[in-house]
Amino acid sequence: MGKLKNTIFYILTIGGLSVLIYRMVTMGEKLEGGRQVVKPDSFKGQWGEFMDTLSHNLQHPLALLLAQIITIILAAKLFGWICRKIGQPTVVGEMIAGILLGPSLLGLYLPEFSNVLFPKQSLGNLQFLSQIGLILFMFIVGMELDLKMLRKQTHDAVVISHASIIVPFASGIGLAYFIYESFAPEGVQFLSFGLFMGIAMSITAFPVLARIVQERGITKTRLGAIVITCAAADDITAWCILAAVIAIVKAGSFTSSLYIMALALVYVIVMIKMVRPFLSRIGSICTSKQTLTKPIVTIFFLTLIVSAYAAEVIGIHALFGAFMAGAIMPDNIRFRNLFIGKIEDIALIILLPLFFVFTGLRTQIGLLSDPALWKLTAMIIVIAVAGKFLGSALAAKFVGQSWKDSLSIGALMNTRGLMELVVLNIGYDLGVLTPQVFSMMVLMALITTFMTGPALDLINWAFRSRPQVSGQELKDMSKYKILLSFDKPWSGVNLLKLANAFTNKMNGNASLTAAHFSPANKLHFYDVEEYEKEMFRPVMEESVIMNRKLETVFKESADLDNEVTVAANRGNYDLLLISLQESIYEGSLLGRLLGFTTRIINPEKLLNTVTGKENIFDTSPFDEHTRQILSKLQVPVGILVDKGFSDPDQVFIPVLEEQDVFLIDYAQKLIHNTGAQVTIADASGVLKVNDTARERIRSIEQKAPNHIALNSTAVITSESLKGRNLMLISLNSWKTLIESKSSWLSDIPSTLVIADKPG
Repeated sequence: MGKLKNTIFYILTIGGLSVLIYRMVTMGEKLEGGRQVVKPDSFKGQWGEFMDTLSHNLQHPLALLLAQIITIILAAKLFGWICRKIGQPTVVGEMIAGILLGPSLLGLYLPEFSNVLFPKQSLGNLQFLSQIGLILFMFIVGMELDLKMLRKQTHDAVVISHASIIVPFASGIGLAYFIYESFAPEGVQFLSFGLFMGIAMSITAFPVLARIVQERGITKTRLGAIVITCAAADDITAWCILAAVIAIVKAGSFTSSLYIMALALVYVIVMIKMVRPFLSRIGSICTSKQTLTKPIVTIFFLTLIVSAYAAEVIGIHALFGAFMAGAIMPDNIRFRNLFIGKIEDIALIILLPLFFVFTGLRTQIGLLSDPALWKLTAMIIVIAVAGKFLGSALAAKFVGQSWKDSLSIGALMNTRGLMELVVLNIGYDLGVLTPQVFSMMVLMALITTFMTGPALDLINWAFRSRPQVSGQELKDMSKYKILLSFDKPWSGVNLLKLANAFTNKMNGNASLTAAHFSPANKLHFYDVEEYEKEMFRPVMEESVIMNRKLETVFKESADLDNEVTVAANRGNYDLLLISLQESIYEGSLLGRLLGFTTRIINPEKLLNTVTGKENIFDTSPFDEHTRQILSKLQVPVGILVDKGFSDPDQVFIPVLEEQDVFLIDYAQKLIHNTGAQVTIADASGVLKVNDTARERIRSIEQKAPNHIALNSTAVITSESLKGRNLMLISLNSWKTLIESKSSWLSDIPSTLVIADKPG
């Protein structure tokens, strides 16, 4: 009755007022007489009016900006993914995407489309947003610097860092001397041109370098620690030098720039001595999302904006102010992580790619039409690499580093990345660099960043040593080795319990290794060690309770599935244990259709679907992560479907096909190591005709009476599973059960799906 009353009220209200509105509009049209009201052109018709309106809307500045952002993000995502797949930092792909969307490719081959998407009158909006993105990015860079680490930096790091700046800086000024007459803009003095060439040669991309160190798993090594320290010191020194260079360029001479530098020094002292202590007191209470309230966030954002504004007004550029604001943020790591998390996504995913494309629109590779210009470009790259690489490597060798570490430091410090583009754009905006020189330097930044990974691989190959197998390693090779790979601490604990159940009484003849692989770029380099401790703490505590020795492996990677399979295959493990990450019904049609939306923004999934490697209507019982691991493994794997797993003292094993006989080996391990009660259900009658399998069951029964039972039943029901706390089943049988939607699936206990020979 209530619903009917509401419906009547709705119809009367909406209908009555609609009639009233129509009546008022009709009467209002009669008032237009004599007012010279412009009527739509009836000749065009309604379709013509619609198309005119649509065309106008498409050309509206806001619509155009949104279309540009969509195109830029998709291109950056695509090329970033491609570069990640070939072992390059994502930023390299984003830089390439920016260049390709500019006149070097899109504007060259599709000029009409390029003019529609990136008309000159719209570039102001794009530049404005990209500058906002850069300010936020430099703020993040400043916060990523661990000032405590810099205070404790060794003499070695100081020598290497400053050598890595002064050598390429000098070579850059030397290069400027030879190209000044031909390539410097009219009216620009040599001092300004030379200083900008020098700083452009000496910059190191600290954020990109830190990501490479993390992804290669050398963060905790001596090499990783010293190169991070060098890069951080390099960043601070280079930005201070850049601020001085900008002051000189804007002032016109070194003498007049001293006033700007003096004002800048006052600004820095105020930030360090007054603003920083104030922010530290606030940051000391902000250790959680609950305490980081909006008024407090407002204070920190105002600090960023005021600092950037002050630096811009002084004449040392707003980006230095943003960098300075980040550097003086409270040392509290929890606070920095919380605050970075608030701005990192919007800055790095949306705004920063705009800067890459804006740089690409300025980069006109077509200007390098003369072979002599390409020779000059090659010379710039050689001088840049030689100055940075050799300056860092020789200094590292001088202070006592090995040749391998010295060359690795040189390769890493040669990474220029995004920071180089920032410097080049500042020089371009100040009129110090011509479009030709700007394009050459952008290519240099791209190539020197791209070569970092291959250079490190080449160095590792050149200094590889033949593995020496010790007596202890030979002994370890004879052990039954289990690798358990987990994503959440609680799943690691349950996998450890399962591994222990298979090896508990093997008298030291078993080896357990716990591995956690974290997505690349998820962590900041200074937070890696604490994150690793937190992830492994529950697993290590459980191993102490069990009195089991447990090895641990931690690594960041852009390809988690590949890391798991490589670790298992190279380690020649006897068993890999992983947890199923998603629902056992993930393969349902609805799940696949909903999951299809993720392919739009995930190039790999989209590629797999298009090429037929993955079917949207696939009924696989596993999530994509698990399927990828299974496809590459060369060792046995157990996939735990965790439904509150504890100790496996009551185990159920359904045998649905002849290949399931290998499960008897795992039953024997559970009985021997935990005294488990195992029931084998011969649902297909396979064991009736397999004398070898029946003999093995009898042998187990003789050694452990009443611990194994064989039921020759053709039907498995929910009753069969009562009281069981673990089910072992083969991979093929598990797929059969999921596809057949067996009625008793909802009643299964925790289940270990075992693939004896996956791939």
